[in-house]
Amino acid sequence: MTTLLRAWTAADAQALVDAVASTPDLVTQLPVEQLASAHDARAFIARSLRSGSTQRIWAIVDDGVPVGSIALTHIDPRHDTAWVSYWLATAARGRGLATRALAAAADWAFSRGDLFRLELGHRVNNPASCAVASRAGFVPEGVERAKLRYGSERFDVELHARLATDSRPDVSPLPRA
Repeated sequence: MTTLLRAWTAADAQALVDAVASTPDLVTQLPVEQLASAHDARAFIARSLRSGSTQRIWAIVDDGVPVGSIALTHIDPRHDTAWVSYWLATAARGRGLATRALAAAADWAFSRGDLFRLELGHRVNNPASCAVASRAGFVPEGVERAKLRYGSERFDVELHARLATDSRPDVSPLPRA
């Protein structure tokens, strides 16, 4: 099995639609209404890739099929910071792919992206995401109370960060194409 990070392409549209359709919890992370068809997904991918220097987005690809994504967004060159987000389709979970993708994105950010601080947040009721962040060397910094709202429900978010000066985690990063 070959697993790697690479840029999203228009050819990935159906895989993105399939991942969203098979992973109900992505409704809280992705604009699923914009990903109902391959046509919609191609437009979403094109918009994601047009944002230039403010973000970097990779597909997590397993045996040639995109099964998730990792992104550095809100890249701020003044402060050398970025926000990190990631997701995996249900079928790809539990194999360490998100941790390895997060480690790879952090390596890129600190070595080629000239960034110093990466931040991410997860709902406190999502222990799997917390484990991914912790294994990839992101240190918890606190809880933002009632930060997110999905429908009528509000969720606390735990903030994590990793600095360029932090120790590298003992994780084998996914290769980047």
